[in-house]
Amino acid sequence: MADPAITTPPPPEWDLVLVGAGLANGLLALRLRQRHPRLRLLLLEQAPEPGGNHTWSFHPTDLTAAQRAWTADLVAHRWEGHTVRFPQRQRRLAGGYASVTSDRFARVLREAVRHPSTAALYCGAPVAAIAPRQVTLADGTRIRARAVVDGRGARPSPHLALGFQKFLGQELRLAAPHGLAAPVLMDATVPQHDGYRFVYVLPLDADRVLVEDTYYADGDAVDAGDLRARIAAYAAAQGWRIARVVREEHGVLPIVLAGDIDAFWADARREGLPRTGLAAALFHPTTGYSLPDAVRLADAVADHLDGCRPPAEGAAPGTGYAGLHADGLLGAIEAHAKAQWRASGFFRLLNRMLFLAAAPGERWRVMQRFYGLGEGLIARFYAGRPTLLDRLRILSGKPPVPLGAALRAMRAAPRLLAGVRPPPSPSSFPPSVPSPKAPIP
Repeated sequence: MADPAITTPPPPEWDLVLVGAGLANGLLALRLRQRHPRLRLLLLEQAPEPGGNHTWSFHPTDLTAAQRAWTADLVAHRWEGHTVRFPQRQRRLAGGYASVTSDRFARVLREAVRHPSTAALYCGAPVAAIAPRQVTLADGTRIRARAVVDGRGARPSPHLALGFQKFLGQELRLAAPHGLAAPVLMDATVPQHDGYRFVYVLPLDADRVLVEDTYYADGDAVDAGDLRARIAAYAAAQGWRIARVVREEHGVLPIVLAGDIDAFWADARREGLPRTGLAAALFHPTTGYSLPDAVRLADAVADHLDGCRPPAEGAAPGTGYAGLHADGLLGAIEAHAKAQWRASGFFRLLNRMLFLAAAPGERWRVMQRFYGLGEGLIARFYAGRPTLLDRLRILSGKPPVPLGAALRAMRAAPRLLAGVRPPPSPSSFPPSVPSPKAPIP
């Protein structure tokens, strides 16, 4: 259904229509309402609520001060630090951490786009057809716009070779306080299954936690029953008794090993549709975090609209943004996405080393070594801005994977794009060192 404040069908004419009200389009709508309040903006979502059922997290250093300011109302939880746990290393890092919940996201977004003449959100509005200047809803309603943006999520592409980060998370209400002072971003002391496995824990309040069982895996299949059982076993190993499961979320995030970005965007050009979010290949290539990229894209689109002419004060209703059109917007987003892609080649190289040079059950060693590096380097890595010295430091020293396999992985990009995926390197490591704690599933 539409926003409860709206009782009539959407008007047929808009400046900009955003199809999909997930993270990327939602942040874009929020930023455009802040910087271009006279833009006639319509947001369409087929689900009952915007944002779905997700938790998005980021480090403060992932964003600029200005970006932290304009997204501040979205943040539901903040912490001063976080920890990681590996069989041979446990560490607390001082860098902050923040999370946006889908409930908070939906509430802020609804308020931002609730305007009688210039902005609206329609939920429960499945789309039957989408074109650069028109959207047709499933009920036959046609909506015209100067430009339409497609933000309906990732789609398969022959031009991207992928690994996957897949997870199932449960928000748990516990029978007693959990005792955690900060998030646990990676607990890799757990037994390894299906690639690199770790447990991610956010302490939401004294007796409530979000626990995600997460895998860097070669395939995207998820056995929800197994993951639920492992979460329950993990909670029991921490001494936590679950009073109830409040909610559950799950996802499969792409981890790019190689790609042809020009061919990828040539497909978008043939559609003529500007894209956002995962559909635009805008996410951290190694961590899968998507919020910082979505924030940067929202700023880039708002900058592009600075070059268009808004209607003058007192202009007749329906007077739109002169100069806004789908092709120009597509070009601006494409240029932004390509610049981000070309700046992140180092991360794709590291992904190939993780997925192709390390045996699945030994991939934790790569991450354990990484978390022994300096905090500044780790922060710049998550922000997607490692320096040349950072890159040399990451690659230097005793390698956490066999050297020959690492060299083969570095050169594997052409074969991956041709559809030839080398098998992961067989293990040449001694047996995994057990955790000093009792075994945790």
